[in-house]
Amino acid sequence: MAHLMKTLHEQVFLNISCFYDSPKLLKHKSCSYVPKVAKFQKYNGALLAMQGNGELASHVVNSFNHKIYIDNGGELNGIPHIQTLREFPREELFGKVVMVRFDSNILLKQECNQKNQSDFNALFTIKYLHEAGAKVILVSDWKTNTSELRTKSVADLLSEILQIQVVPLQGVSCKKLSEITGLKKENIFLLENLYNIKDEVANCLKYARELSSGVDIFVNDSFSNSHKVLASTVGVTRICYACVAGFHFEEKLRLMKNLAEANKKPYVAIIGGGNLAKKAASFRFLASRCQGFVFVGMMSFQIMNALGVPVPIDLVVRKAFSEAQDIVRLARDNNVTILYPKDFLCRNKTDPKQLHVFPSRGLLDGWMPVDLGPATLDEIGSMLTICKKIIWIGPVKFADRSEHTNGASKLAKVLVKLSQGNCETTVVGTTACQLVRQETSSLSTINMVENASVVWEFLKGRKLPGVLALDRAYPFKINWNNVYSDATQSLVVDIGSGNGLFLLEMAKRRKDLNFLGLEMNEKLVLRCLDSIQQFDIKNGHFIATNATSTFRSIVSSYPGELVLVSIQCPNPDFNKPEHRWRMLQRSLIEAVVDLLASGGKVFLQSDVEEVAIRMKEQFLRYCKGKLVLENGQTDWLDENPFGIRSDWEKHVLERGAPMYRMMFSKLSEISEVSCSNDVVQKVV
Repeated sequence: MAHLMKTLHEQVFLNISCFYDSPKLLKHKSCSYVPKVAKFQKYNGALLAMQGNGELASHVVNSFNHKIYIDNGGELNGIPHIQTLREFPREELFGKVVMVRFDSNILLKQECNQKNQSDFNALFTIKYLHEAGAKVILVSDWKTNTSELRTKSVADLLSEILQIQVVPLQGVSCKKLSEITGLKKENIFLLENLYNIKDEVANCLKYARELSSGVDIFVNDSFSNSHKVLASTVGVTRICYACVAGFHFEEKLRLMKNLAEANKKPYVAIIGGGNLAKKAASFRFLASRCQGFVFVGMMSFQIMNALGVPVPIDLVVRKAFSEAQDIVRLARDNNVTILYPKDFLCRNKTDPKQLHVFPSRGLLDGWMPVDLGPATLDEIGSMLTICKKIIWIGPVKFADRSEHTNGASKLAKVLVKLSQGNCETTVVGTTACQLVRQETSSLSTINMVENASVVWEFLKGRKLPGVLALDRAYPFKINWNNVYSDATQSLVVDIGSGNGLFLLEMAKRRKDLNFLGLEMNEKLVLRCLDSIQQFDIKNGHFIATNATSTFRSIVSSYPGELVLVSIQCPNPDFNKPEHRWRMLQRSLIEAVVDLLASGGKVFLQSDVEEVAIRMKEQFLRYCKGKLVLENGQTDWLDENPFGIRSDWEKHVLERGAPMYRMMFSKLSEISEVSCSNDVVQKVV
């Protein structure tokens, strides 16, 4: 044990060890440990304080100032940087129908405690939307008989918690909401229970369309369901024009991503529960970040068996033996220390009232382990005192319906005490979170994720459908002064810039403007950036991103004016209505219109007439009346107004096929004299 304390403290020569006085069962392997540098930004989030009406919005940015993602903008275990309600323009919520998928396990539990950060953020999402002027529709599932009375009782409960009238609606669609009489604008509405609806679990697209009919914006605040594919969390995102994460969802996602941050050492994983075979894939993730595994549940016996420790036959799961051996090898290869129970509190199978403590190597037939023994608890407590980061996932449980939870309670006390010091502690699972809540009234120093299934899926490296379905956002604020020699110049953005030939040639000819290409194909972007460097272009830049969801977050931070946006020859397949990732979504068009300077231009062209017509119709539909076809244009433009053709445009014209072009202009305010208009006129 002393050796373990020393090695964990110094972070060198970490070894596989059994921590017992008995002979070692594995070869003792030592190697120098070189800490891995994890490149993450530190979380500085603070618990939100509920404010009165009119004050909620002012606290959003300051209260959620955390950003945790890999420094190259890549995805972490399939989790992208998603668009959140905090980042979504508040003014865009006014008058919109917003559906919130809330977590019934939080808002409908016996006592909703606003001092609990999870409870508070779940409430904050709904109150924030309501205060922003959105028409809020709530939807969820809860375990009860589906009836109007039950839905009404849930609505009454939510009304009491939110202090806002929640009105139950018949059916699972808000399509005819505007036709219902006697409802006040300030009301919040609740759709019927989704529990036991087969189409919900099957993610039926027809059902998802019915559920989200008439909805503009979808807010997912049910993180506990993010590992499932449901109509109310995944299906509806194909219909709503903007899909973002609520404050509770964002908080839990931040906690999950934080598990991957390995800059605090020693980092130890306390692992309870069973089903080792199903969870074995998670240990590769944990072994790459942790310095120690502490087994406190049924998995202990499988690990002990793999290490050669005698285990009663009825406690061994034969089909998990291979996985247990793999975990032992993985720990050895990654210099991760393994700690399993030294003793157990056992119950006599024939006389349940008889309890006795046995060493782990001396378990007798006829006795069933029901809890951790005192020596084990002391050893775990001593080990954890030097840790800087801990995750506890899975219950301390060795027998079904065991009432002996002394070990779990003691562990909870230790973690609460450590979390109040300099140890970052995350507790996962309903049972563990309940024990922690019983030990302290102050939960601001300890991270809790109630749904362990989501975390296990994340640790296995699997993609979370409920997260991936949300709109993505660009993860970093760009230092434009490092991108352009003069970041105050007017900006031209080409969406779907492809190989960049059009934009590169424009940048060479127009030194008085800055040019930005947004392209999903990362390989093409890398080539374009090489060309920028090769030709020493100071007014051009390219970003690998999906502009459909990141345009606003990228361009809104630019210090100069946006004077021109071009979209040239998008892939026709992207424009099928059933494909949610089509380029011209309403959210992108509204972002372009909002950020474009007065008098600014939007240039659209395609070699497929149907695509060009669709782009034209979409811009006219969602431009909020702020765009007009330039010079009263009724037919397609005969010539490219820039005098510079893209590579694809050249290819189309060389084969004698037509191009379908149009130019929009943003209307100027009557009282505004726009200097940017002159700049744009020079571009074309």
